[in-house]
Amino acid sequence: MALPNIFTTEVSEQVVNRINTLKADTRSLWGKMSVDQMLAHCSVSYEMAFENKHPKPGAFARFMLKLFVKKIVVNEKPYGKSSRTAPAFLIADYRNFEAEKTKLVNYIRKTAEAGEKHFDGKESLSFGALTKTEWNNLFYKHIDHHLKQFGA
Repeated sequence: MALPNIFTTEVSEQVVNRINTLKADTRSLWGKMSVDQMLAHCSVSYEMAFENKHPKPGAFARFMLKLFVKKIVVNEKPYGKSSRTAPAFLIADYRNFEAEKTKLVNYIRKTAEAGEKHFDGKESLSFGALTKTEWNNLFYKHIDHHLKQFGA
């Protein structure tokens, strides 16, 4: 079962439309994050792909991530509720809802504009080079999981 292709305008705009149904006071169906924290959390994947904001894990950590985490992140199987997350994805403080929503929407659209060719073979900070399908699964599965968490 292939996941929807986040690199297409059709799918990316469907995701944006789901994000736009969220309100600053939308409550989660599970987990501890507020909606503003979830939006900031979801942007981290895109920050790691587009910005030089997060440090690359050391060689041993990358080896362990590739060995134990990569398959979970890039396969098509949905995440379980309240799954563990990497430290870089932990958002402890409250954020500006509108600013975080705008940032995430812009990243999703930037990803679609860049296209799958841009990502095919692109290096991930944590997992090394990924195929376009692995990048798609990483992006789509994560955002879909959290939008479902908030009923979107």
